[in-house]
Amino acid sequence: MLEKERITQIADDLAAAERERTMIPRLTQQYPEMTVEDSYAVQNEWRRRSEAAGRRLVGRKIGLTSKVMQEATGITEPDYGAIFADQVYENGSVIRHDQYSNVRIEVELAFVLRDELTGPNATIFDVLRATEYVVPALEILSSRLEMEGRTIVDTISDNAALGGMVYGGNPVAPDSVDLRWVSALLYRNESLEDTGVAAAVLNHPANGVAWLANKLAAHDDTLPAGSIVLAGSFTKPMWVHPGDTVHADYGDLGAITCRFE
Repeated sequence: MLEKERITQIADDLAAAERERTMIPRLTQQYPEMTVEDSYAVQNEWRRRSEAAGRRLVGRKIGLTSKVMQEATGITEPDYGAIFADQVYENGSVIRHDQYSNVRIEVELAFVLRDELTGPNATIFDVLRATEYVVPALEILSSRLEMEGRTIVDTISDNAALGGMVYGGNPVAPDSVDLRWVSALLYRNESLEDTGVAAAVLNHPANGVAWLANKLAAHDDTLPAGSIVLAGSFTKPMWVHPGDTVHADYGDLGAITCRFE
């Protein structure tokens, strides 16, 4: 693994890029020997600093769980990142575009846990038992790293490119609907840009949450009761610009709208 001083320097570089709305060169270009464990060490340092500054951890995001996302990025294994309370927006929010870099939107489902979920042997059944409700959500992507040629090591270090999330629509109990068949229509400025079905996420979005619980267990971590878990996108990333209005129609599960200024 990289030395602790190197991990700290990478975290410093990423923090500066976020603060200045710039990008740094790919970490795998700068440090070809960098491993997945190194990248989670960078992410954990970023999380530690955030919590020390008073930010409240409210959940996790899972990325790269669907074929459409893997094809969009060229990365073939999932990753995860941390979600803080100040990154969560309500339906209808007006969001500052300039607080993010390389802003894109993804269509997802969010699981809100009633009970703690732990690995290393969590299954889809454990996830459904632990879930209080599932709600439509949009993920806002923000990349602090050069995007061309990224690997899983780069995306993990960049907190899985999380910028924020918007939730809305109708929360449902996990057994009240076949979650595989939840679908969405994604619009930008009244133009239909993409569609998707939640089964694209590992055949069932709850499988993504089980994967996360098991991955966290390998890092001596867990998903506490009350956690929000973004289960992974079932559309490709859609670029958004200042002035754009985003609308996602989830049918019976309602809709989400937000505007970027």
